[in-house]
Amino acid sequence: MDPTPPSSCHSPFDMIRDALADYIPRAGKRAATGPAASPDDHRARRPADAGMESGDQEQILGAVNLDRDLRITGCNLDAAPFKGVSAAPGTAFADLLPPGDVPTVTQRLQKVLETREAHVARVQRLRREDGTELVVSMSILPAASPQEGLTVSLIAMAKRLHLYASAAAIGTSLDIGETAQSLAQSLLAWGDVAAVDLDYAVWTGEAVTEQAQERIRLRRAALVPDRAWPEGYLTPGDNLPREASRLLAGAVMRDDVPQAIVILDREAIERVLDDPKLVRALVPGDRPVSVACIPLVVEGPEGTPGPIVLGVAEVWRRPERLFRDSELLDLQELVAKTARHVDLARQHQREHAQVLALQRRLLPRAGSDTIEVASVYQPTNPDSAGVGGDWVNSFPLPCDRTALVVGDVVGHGLGAAAAMGQLSMEARALLSAGLGPGEVLERLDETVTLLDDTEAGLAAGYSALGSTCCIAVYDPVDNKMVMSNAGHLPPVLVHPDGSAKTIAAQPHPGLGAEFAVREPFDVQEFAAPPGSLLALYTDGLVEDPAASIDDGIGRLTDVVREVHPWDDLQLAARRVISALAPQGRLRDDVTLLLARMAGRRSRDTATWQLPARDDTASRTRALASPLLRRWEMSDQARDSALLVISELVANAVRFGTGPVTVRLVRARGRLSCEVGDAGNGRPRLRHGELLDDGGRGLHVVHKLTTRWGVRWTDTGKAVWAELQA
Repeated sequence: MDPTPPSSCHSPFDMIRDALADYIPRAGKRAATGPAASPDDHRARRPADAGMESGDQEQILGAVNLDRDLRITGCNLDAAPFKGVSAAPGTAFADLLPPGDVPTVTQRLQKVLETREAHVARVQRLRREDGTELVVSMSILPAASPQEGLTVSLIAMAKRLHLYASAAAIGTSLDIGETAQSLAQSLLAWGDVAAVDLDYAVWTGEAVTEQAQERIRLRRAALVPDRAWPEGYLTPGDNLPREASRLLAGAVMRDDVPQAIVILDREAIERVLDDPKLVRALVPGDRPVSVACIPLVVEGPEGTPGPIVLGVAEVWRRPERLFRDSELLDLQELVAKTARHVDLARQHQREHAQVLALQRRLLPRAGSDTIEVASVYQPTNPDSAGVGGDWVNSFPLPCDRTALVVGDVVGHGLGAAAAMGQLSMEARALLSAGLGPGEVLERLDETVTLLDDTEAGLAAGYSALGSTCCIAVYDPVDNKMVMSNAGHLPPVLVHPDGSAKTIAAQPHPGLGAEFAVREPFDVQEFAAPPGSLLALYTDGLVEDPAASIDDGIGRLTDVVREVHPWDDLQLAARRVISALAPQGRLRDDVTLLLARMAGRRSRDTATWQLPARDDTASRTRALASPLLRRWEMSDQARDSALLVISELVANAVRFGTGPVTVRLVRARGRLSCEVGDAGNGRPRLRHGELLDDGGRGLHVVHKLTTRWGVRWTDTGKAVWAELQA
């Protein structure tokens, strides 16, 4: 006898194909009861023989041949577990599947046809003629040459094998609804209908604490199979009546210990519910049924007296099929594993809600009469995994200016969102304190380095190194923009005539990049006349694996150029996203801010540049007085404004160097005064003595204005103040 060839000579796919070779009848003829037997080939006979075993451990092999149109040409589904699965030659294989599974399975079948690469061992459901479903392990293999088409092997799964496969599949999502749906689908192996009801706190992400039974509220999270149900029966999304929640919670919490329970017949179920309305809500249909209720239980946090019930899983089936103890143990094992995943999804939901609240707080508010802003944030996924580190912001600065900020913090999740919030708030505080964009980026660079130290960053498993940021400050009086960039993609500026360009800065690494040569952040100034449109964005909008980043920025430029000056800016921002962002699952978060410059009317502003002399304060009062009269300020407001202007100019002459620049802006019942000089000293309020000759100017300014401060410029500083007009 020739020695048996080693198993290494055949791939697993070849072995499966060989095993099926004699199992499927040729020419579309149905086999009798099993494969043809031969003295020297026992491989095809073993699955059928194994199917003769009874009980939970049966594991039967079936097979279906398909042509290239995915229609059945032959099959062998005669074993007992496949009873009721109709696979007549000439019918579509999709007819064996639940409607919701048809697109996914069809895609897998077509892929194997195209690539000739097998798709092995996926848990799948098949429809029986009576409406029930059979759980199988399905493998798709290309048909053996010279035949064309596919061979689909089906293993009616043993309960323990199904238990393992289900437990492995359920933990793949942090979405609460998907986790509950996966559990319900897996429970069908033990019954005809499966439902999962979860506590309200699970859905909201709140901390689940032990509570009295009468306070427990449940919501239906999943129900299978998907079919038309009688009116009044609870389907996913429905809230269980308070009495039903109390009864279910009480049933599984016997003697304060969560336990699985079984109610053997419909009469007993109706006796327990004791209300026709509750029976219609909880019992699937009018036929005789039995039910097993299994609680989803997790250990409570430290300090709580015992386990916590997150919800209840219910398995319904015909009363003649009694629930055996071994089945209940399997059900409890599967539900217990799922409960841990549900609790993880609940915690993730809470984190997701917190981060989205933070992200919403960072989104730009409405613009002003000098600039219009609109923003769109589109996460990688619409579910809880979509929390990232992208942000955009716009906010007013003193003296009628507006800050526009875009940033991209490395990573996703709570760590990225926390770093994003800290950097965004710090940027706002520093800009409001008068620092320029380049100086702000220097401080943010230091902050990222501190965030990444051993205690604060790496020990927590998160690093913000390489985060990027771009800051632009718009001046509506001069119609100019000052910008600095830390490793971020260049903004796109569209001029009123429709021409467009990218505002590229000197290359600079991201924030906290200590490995690179430390260079000062480049500061650019460019014209932004009224009608200009500036687009700030993150890389998710323009990155495409099939094209260069420059091509992506070019496409963005072309799309932004199509925004009409009269278009609603928020709708325009959404159109830009739709035109550029890939359909379906995004590769990265997408963030866009559009800013349309309106400028300040010339009749509402005045600017003078004067030499630093002793009479400069009086000359400024002479210039400002008639202007304030034309602006129709009251006598008291005009006197206060002239006194503030005089004090600021006098301080600039005394403590700074010339020339002195004075700027007045009238806007929305407010007067802004700004006096600039070439000095670098910071004015400060100080407590003087009663008979001191000087030092009272800033006290006067402080008393007469709503707020005042200092802004640093390229040539020195500017002291500003705001008054009610």
